[in-house]
Amino acid sequence: QVQLVESGGGLVQAGGSLRLSCVASGSISSINVMGWYRQAPGKQRELVATVSSVGTRTYASSVKGRFTVSRDNARNTVYLQMNSLESEDTAVYYCNARIAPYGAGYSNYWGQGTQVTVSS
Repeated sequence: QVQLVESGGGLVQAGGSLRLSCVASGSISSINVMGWYRQAPGKQRELVATVSSVGTRTYASSVKGRFTVSRDNARNTVYLQMNSLESEDTAVYYCNARIAPYGAGYSNYWGQGTQVTVSS
């Protein structure tokens, strides 16, 4: 069974920084894209940033220049470094990964979410 576990959320003042981590574990054969989404109260879940297995990155326009996504393939881990945080960044952040377990094809997996709250 494949699991994604996030850590690193919390409360921070506007202008501050946080670093999120997400580890994929279980019977994993291969991981394609890993990334982060977020969902603010009353809003739809939106893409924040993704990184491919070869390091190609994409960002939402709202976080470009402030957030950096990276991954450690040896540790099946994806990170999100968030700088210059704004109150609009307050949301539950979800890790997402496209993973092929042993003996199966690729499927989309989600973490349980970690709360990020930015106080102004």
